[in-house]
Amino acid sequence: IHPAAHLDPAAHLQQRVAVIGGGIIGLSTAWRLAQCGFAVTVYDRSSPGGEASWAGAGMLAPGGEVEDDSPLATAALASRRMYPEFVAELERASGCTIDYQECGALELAYTDSEWQELEHRAAAQKQLGISSKPIEQPSVHAFWPRVRTDSLKGARFYPGDAIVNPRDVVSALVKAMSGLRVTIAERCPVLEVAVNESSVEVRTVAGSGMAYCAAVLAAGAWSAEIRVAGVPALPFSEPVKGHLLGYLQPEQTCTTIIRRGRTYLLQRSNGMLLAGASVEMVGFDRQVKPDIVAELASDAGAILPHLNETTPTESWIGFRPSSDGLHVGPWHSERFFLAYGHYRNGILLAPWTAALLRDAIGSSLGTP
Repeated sequence: IHPAAHLDPAAHLQQRVAVIGGGIIGLSTAWRLAQCGFAVTVYDRSSPGGEASWAGAGMLAPGGEVEDDSPLATAALASRRMYPEFVAELERASGCTIDYQECGALELAYTDSEWQELEHRAAAQKQLGISSKPIEQPSVHAFWPRVRTDSLKGARFYPGDAIVNPRDVVSALVKAMSGLRVTIAERCPVLEVAVNESSVEVRTVAGSGMAYCAAVLAAGAWSAEIRVAGVPALPFSEPVKGHLLGYLQPEQTCTTIIRRGRTYLLQRSNGMLLAGASVEMVGFDRQVKPDIVAELASDAGAILPHLNETTPTESWIGFRPSSDGLHVGPWHSERFFLAYGHYRNGILLAPWTAALLRDAIGSSLGTP
């Protein structure tokens, strides 16, 4: 990571690409471009993966996110299929171990309306190729003994859902790119981008603009704050704040994802059990609110009663990048590309986004 150096001096303009945003989307895209021979500079306003990617739980769960046929559904299912090889390749390239669990997800309904909604959604998901099966109460008690089963109206198991630790993925991406032509300019916010016919100029707080053959805007919730000239106005982006809790457990107490409505729980291999998440339209407010923490803890304890006997080890917030849709691809130029609007699915969609942009940029400009 080179905070002050932003260009490979040996690289010709037609080999240089700027990626604006160093979260899991930007880093995955940079890795794929560098594998093709591009010299990539990643600009990040803080440190690699230090915002939404660090905060995210890491669910790879079309079963919990996809409700009907849509472009997002298509992308989510495609990216989920890519994940096993994405992780395996990244582990080989970096020498790092990534906490990746093909664990499935149990979804619970404690009221009649919750059960009807779950069954309706499962029927629609079946048409999309998302499988699930009903689980009877005795089986829930047998295989998920810590789950509250009194008043349980029904449950379904989604075998295709999984989890990954996004912090592991970010660390592995940085390590994997250390041997490639990638410069990571951390704590270097981009102020302005000028898209021209033959190049893209990127101006940062560090000084004068630098020219690239192409640029990718992958700044998540901060994407709309960057001025872009030479193309029509960008789709809006805004932060959606979410609180999460972590309980460090002495044993594996949550062997799959567990969901009820907006509440989810999952456990990483290091023992940290995560519970989330709130949805707050409050801008970039970083304060951790005790009342919201208490509400999330109560919701988690209503599913896993043993959590009522302890307090969260830690709590934190993150900013999901919301927009009017998923924006991945060229934006009115063969040299300027968008990669934001992933909302709750940035971790899941990283392999698909990176592959799409690699192919689109390579097709537009040719590979070095």
